[in-house]
Amino acid sequence: MAQMATGLTQARIMDIREVSVPLSGALANAVVNFASHDVSLVAVISDVIRDGRPVAGLAFNSIGRFAQPGLLNRRFIPRLLAADPETLAGGPNGAPDPAKIRAAAMRDEKPGGHGDRASAVAALELAIWDLAAKLGDEPAWVTISRALGSTPHRNGCDVYAAGGYYYSGDTTRTLTDELKSYLDLGFTAVKMKIGGAALAQDLTRVEQAIAILGGAGNVAVDANGRFDRAAALDWGQRLDGYGLRWLEEMGDPLDLGTHAALTKALQTPIATGENLFSRQDLRNLIGFGGARPLRDIFQMDAGLSYGLGEYAGMIADLEAAGHSRAQIMPHGGHLINLHIVTALGLGGCEAYPKVFEPFGGYSAQCQLQDGRISPSDAPGFGLEQKQGLRPHIQGLLE
Repeated sequence: MAQMATGLTQARIMDIREVSVPLSGALANAVVNFASHDVSLVAVISDVIRDGRPVAGLAFNSIGRFAQPGLLNRRFIPRLLAADPETLAGGPNGAPDPAKIRAAAMRDEKPGGHGDRASAVAALELAIWDLAAKLGDEPAWVTISRALGSTPHRNGCDVYAAGGYYYSGDTTRTLTDELKSYLDLGFTAVKMKIGGAALAQDLTRVEQAIAILGGAGNVAVDANGRFDRAAALDWGQRLDGYGLRWLEEMGDPLDLGTHAALTKALQTPIATGENLFSRQDLRNLIGFGGARPLRDIFQMDAGLSYGLGEYAGMIADLEAAGHSRAQIMPHGGHLINLHIVTALGLGGCEAYPKVFEPFGGYSAQCQLQDGRISPSDAPGFGLEQKQGLRPHIQGLLE
């Protein structure tokens, strides 16, 4: 192992492994049935030995897209393993540099056409952040905040429960029980799905949720890109009078004309961004999508967009355009994004309680009270504290 000028040991990558882990539970939104979805879990094995075992960085490519074993094992992992370790050095706490990791993984890749490539590279880059935090024996949010010079949340961050999916044989009573269970867990705000039923039926579901949560400001709705422009405006106008927290992805994520039409016609905040995978995608939204400063919500996800480096660039672009970090609430509902929101002082985070296991939701060690949540003090992202992930992590590391 090479020695850095600071006296820190420079860790080298010895191996990188991937396993595709299926999501549990059969649930659906207005567009996607998640019964066959899986997620790429990766481990970056270093040459630093502690307690008789190599220190390893762990991450995954977020939730809602499929795993990318082909991209990872045929292109990106071989490029990183073939790189000269000295060219990857210089990251926090003696870890490889996340920016250099991304550059090496993307060697010979053409610009544009991001898609699943952005998720595959993100899993690797985020695993380096986990490795860096473990090398420093500190939670990932501490490492990230110090490296990026941000002001973190120190008393927890706002969190909402994402649910209200369409289950087989779903009834209003099922939705009622689900939302009340979130209140029992300590959540004070929720997001629910719309567009998978007739408008009248979904309005009844929304009204039920408002009654349970004690006000429309505690309820957001998500159409998952279900509508064309005419339908998005029709549904939007019917929902606008409720005073909901936001209307999410009412049209196709890349249909900036529809997004601009909604922000012009409606008072309710409009949320989008989880399916934008690069800074250029976001710049297009800023320039042509009619996003309103201090009102609309941005939900880009580092795990779907090349990792934390690209994500930090997106935040810089938003702030340069007059938007606030309070408007940024990443999609994902998992531990990695909890650390990112905490580290960067963002507006809040999503949670998937009891769904999208073993990746969704937070570990039992995270503190949730009165609608605010804090990460545990585990080194790294704390993925090892997710009980359902442990067998898959152990399989990778063995």
